[in-house]
Amino acid sequence: MTTRVEKSIEVDKPVRTVYNQWTQFESFPEFMQGVERVEQKDDKRLHWVAEIGMADREWDAEIVEQTPDQVIAWKASGETTNDGRVTFQPVGPDRTRVNLVLEYDPEGFVEKAGDKLGLVDKRVEGDLERFKEYIESRAAEEGAWRGEIHQ
Repeated sequence: MTTRVEKSIEVDKPVRTVYNQWTQFESFPEFMQGVERVEQKDDKRLHWVAEIGMADREWDAEIVEQTPDQVIAWKASGETTNDGRVTFQPVGPDRTRVNLVLEYDPEGFVEKAGDKLGLVDKRVEGDLERFKEYIESRAAEEGAWRGEIHQ
């Protein structure tokens, strides 16, 4: 059974800066709890290594939609369901709303129990809070990828 988590946060940085930082996938372990490594294979493909429910998990994901300063969407490949979409909306010249939708299938007893207790919901909320702190504490983003991907 697929679980859907939707969370938003407002960040005190311009939309271009926030979007540019989000494209730096290999920095995700800095603010995403449980994410040990993200390897960007090419413009569209990512390899994730994370600890979920006390189990190490690895999966590949493909970016299926990307429009600078607006949206990044991905789908996991293989047997893992971990799909999502993040949108970026300016709410002023130096403020951005980040909206994240994540869909996943919990696997095994521990993940299913954690899902029922709302632990993933809380983790995603915490990840967004840490992202906010991460980008707001920097003078500028660490890099940017301004290309577009459309299915």
